[in-house]
Amino acid sequence: ELAKPVYHPGFIKKVKKVLEIVCHNCSKVLADRSDPEFLQAVNTRDPKVRFNRIWNICKKKTRCENETKEVKNDDGEYSLGMKQAPVNHGGCGNIQPRVRHKALQLIAKYESSGEDGVKKKEEPQITPEMAHNILRRISDDDLRDMGLNLEYARPEWMIVTVLPVPPPPVRPSISMDGTGQGLRNEDDLTYKLGDIIRANSNVKQAIREGSPAHIAQDFEQLLQY
Repeated sequence: ELAKPVYHPGFIKKVKKVLEIVCHNCSKVLADRSDPEFLQAVNTRDPKVRFNRIWNICKKKTRCENETKEVKNDDGEYSLGMKQAPVNHGGCGNIQPRVRHKALQLIAKYESSGEDGVKKKEEPQITPEMAHNILRRISDDDLRDMGLNLEYARPEWMIVTVLPVPPPPVRPSISMDGTGQGLRNEDDLTYKLGDIIRANSNVKQAIREGSPAHIAQDFEQLLQY
């Protein structure tokens, strides 16, 4: 079990897309069924196409809406001449960042106006732990709307929290002279697993001893790579 979650190199782009679909504060999808374009995307049968269509809609959103909307029909008028019940997106109202992918890092780009009216840019890193907390709070209904399988493709599983160790037959020792009788050496995979275990121990020790944040972060970066 890893001391801190790490990004999986094969899934980091997919994690980035999911983080562009949901709110980073309340984990709700940034669009809802009161948007005709979103409703049409949700009704797409192919889950992969549905996910991409919803991503294209949500990545343009800059805020998690918390206003109450009124549903109108295609002609812009209330159906049957009566006012329909208002639809509440139920969001938190937080401003959403632009997510950028850099190597094995995800960066959130915020633009905020200061008291003097000057725009300030902030680019905090989205750590794997932060991303994992956002993804695991996504509701089952939102996951279905996004086209993800609840049993086999939950988004928080795309971030590594436990590393499976292959048994020795998968990584047998190697004969150095090629005869099978001389000096033997460990497989490269065994050496790499040893590096990961040592890096993981360093992170655990830094957390246990209450080391300064920058030192703990350096050990976490070493574990990631």
